[in-house]
Amino acid sequence: MSAIIDQEKTGLGNYFIANYPPFSFWKPEHLPAAEAALSRPPRPGVELGLYLHIPFCRKRCKFCYFRVYTDKNARDVEIYLDALVREVELYANQPAVRGRDVDFVYFGGGTPSYLSANQLTDLAGRLKELMPWNRAREVTFECEPGTLQQHKLAALKEIGVTRLSLGIENFDDAILSENGRAHRSPEIFKAYQWARDLGFPQINIDLIAGMVGETEANWRSCIEKTIDLAPDSVTIYQMELPYNTVYSRELRLASGTGGPGTLADWPTKRRWVDMAFAMLQAADYKVSSGYTLVRDPQRARFIYRDGLWHGADLLGTGVASFGHVSGVHVQNVDDWDRYVALLQENRLPLARALPVQPRELLIRELVLQLKTGRLETAYFQNKFGADILAEFESAFARHRDNGNLTITGSEVTLTRQGLLQVDRLLPEFFLPEHRGARYT
Repeated sequence: MSAIIDQEKTGLGNYFIANYPPFSFWKPEHLPAAEAALSRPPRPGVELGLYLHIPFCRKRCKFCYFRVYTDKNARDVEIYLDALVREVELYANQPAVRGRDVDFVYFGGGTPSYLSANQLTDLAGRLKELMPWNRAREVTFECEPGTLQQHKLAALKEIGVTRLSLGIENFDDAILSENGRAHRSPEIFKAYQWARDLGFPQINIDLIAGMVGETEANWRSCIEKTIDLAPDSVTIYQMELPYNTVYSRELRLASGTGGPGTLADWPTKRRWVDMAFAMLQAADYKVSSGYTLVRDPQRARFIYRDGLWHGADLLGTGVASFGHVSGVHVQNVDDWDRYVALLQENRLPLARALPVQPRELLIRELVLQLKTGRLETAYFQNKFGADILAEFESAFARHRDNGNLTITGSEVTLTRQGLLQVDRLLPEFFLPEHRGARYT
């Protein structure tokens, strides 16, 4: 029993499954496969997305594990943006990319809204000359509320942003401060109202259940404030502690006995997310995935997520970014100087890759789409020629017997219990060699 209890503590390591096979299997020796994939014409009927990593932040959050920088000056920013544009230019000239329409664009971070309005306008103009996104179905832009002003939001609207994602995380100033967030609650409400007044087609807000110092009463208050704001979509993550965060270092120093403040265990976080789902559903939101609820499923879609989870190609640009091209996973170098130097030499800054086998591509889409709470078996039969209920019979049976899902005819549906812990269900579907391996 004690081992089970220990597993429910929030310990070190990745919880959220973003891709498959695990990143630890991506290796430099596979880079020739990536280069070969880029040199071939694209696979017919495959969507193309563009991810742009803007790695600058005012502060580094104590739970952040992304490649971000808080010490770069104005000249550094210019050098990086020049390198980013050059990377997009190199991709645009590859046979696998040349002439393809961009279906979705995602500005992620770091903090993309760290850039000034002039920098954003100039960057977008240069990028659009190389890979126009006037026909893209979605352009998402991540924002930290404290970096926003009315004129900057107006610039984002002008460059074509259709989905604004506000990293609110929590509404309590003490909790925001403890966890290293740079913004405070008054900035949340100002930024949100400016964005609403400008008429962005979709506004999403991010929350994190189980931040250090979180209480049930405060969490309920956060959801009430969210409902009052009435965003188009709400994304809720459960706090995790990957290895390279400030909090993870504190936990290691405490030898696993103490760690960062008051950290909720997994059952508590699941209970809080369940509460949030129930409150939002009572306010007419619909569940879109294990993390997201939307007010109007027909209008508030998430093209970036759905594209990735259905096998789209993704050009991951920027330092340390991940991508996928024609059946090959790729990641950029994670060192600033190396990233800039390679692009100044007119070379793509690739660091490691993994050619994904047909069976792995099937598993990748299965586990990612399971995060939506449902699977249509006909999709996998049509695309992969696979009867997933037969091929993964034992995994589905175990999860069904544990109350995590139901199977009705040709559809698999997660129960609420399963949806709240979907990421820890997914390794059951991995190939044997990928189970128990370090994820990153």
